[in-house]
Amino acid sequence: MIEVVANCHMHTPYSDGVEYHESIAAIAARAGLDAVIVTDHNVHVRGPEGYHHGVMVLVGEEVHNARRRPQASHCLIYGAECEMSTYASNPQDLIRRTNERGGAAYLAHPIEYASRLSFESEEFGWKDWPLRDFTGIELWNVMSEFKSRLSGWPAAVLYALVPWLAIRGPFPGTLRLLDSLHAEGRRVAIVGNSDAHGVVFGIGPVRRAVLPYEYLFRCVNNHLMLEKPLTRDFETDKRLLLNALRAGCGFVGYDMAGDTRGFRFTATNGHDRAEMGGELRRTGMIRFRVKCPRSATIRLLCNGRVMAQVVDDELELQSLEAGAWRVEVYRSWRGRRVGWIFSNPIYAR
Repeated sequence: MIEVVANCHMHTPYSDGVEYHESIAAIAARAGLDAVIVTDHNVHVRGPEGYHHGVMVLVGEEVHNARRRPQASHCLIYGAECEMSTYASNPQDLIRRTNERGGAAYLAHPIEYASRLSFESEEFGWKDWPLRDFTGIELWNVMSEFKSRLSGWPAAVLYALVPWLAIRGPFPGTLRLLDSLHAEGRRVAIVGNSDAHGVVFGIGPVRRAVLPYEYLFRCVNNHLMLEKPLTRDFETDKRLLLNALRAGCGFVGYDMAGDTRGFRFTATNGHDRAEMGGELRRTGMIRFRVKCPRSATIRLLCNGRVMAQVVDDELELQSLEAGAWRVEVYRSWRGRRVGWIFSNPIYAR
């Protein structure tokens, strides 16, 4: 499998961002990304897809019902190849039509918490349950997490100056949501994203870009495992990347807290083998193996239950337990414990 690094949630002036696609690609190249997916609100921008500055630029969409008050239930659409906001008023229909077009639908920031400040103070979590047939959920959204820490102006000033203090890991509620969906026997993949806007905020005479694109692109990203190397033929590479997103082949990494490249999570059962996003039949004992780039606290979970935990760069476990098996990795960084790596599941059936 070939590992590529992608950020799959950001905005341009076509909705509420400040940088256009070409500029975003240049910024992504400086940050070391292989690909980005631009997801403007309720608009599918035709034309900018392709390789720019060595970065693969794809266009998706963040769809929500703009007439709804208060706002809720934003959905990231990848690979549908057309405007999908027409179906925003009915999220289940939106997901059905996305699937019919061969796309992937991820519930954006499904758990959110409002801040007490005036800007972006609302919470935009997912409200439209029950729901079926969506591809996955956005497990970690950095802007959403940052917003939740803004309990007042002192906190806002602190985190604007030292933003990494606000970035700690996925919300526990989002992890519980993921595990509850897995416990129901569903296939639910994960992504982690920046939700970059590049918006400049002001406090009195001081104006500052809080969490600019490049900073966010160095934080939380998707490490996707492709079936073959990128060819630099855009249409071929686009199919490879979207296939990985649809299947949940990969993991979410907080790369600012340490390069997460090289993390692997596999399962074997005799001659059969599964990677992240894959499935393995329980015809015998299954061996799960985790390999991290460096020593950290590794937790192996099945449907939300911790089955093994070590402080090391490897973990191995044999089990006959059925369910969705996933990995969480935490490490100490700058004097505190942060979430570092969160894998997509391997399904033992």
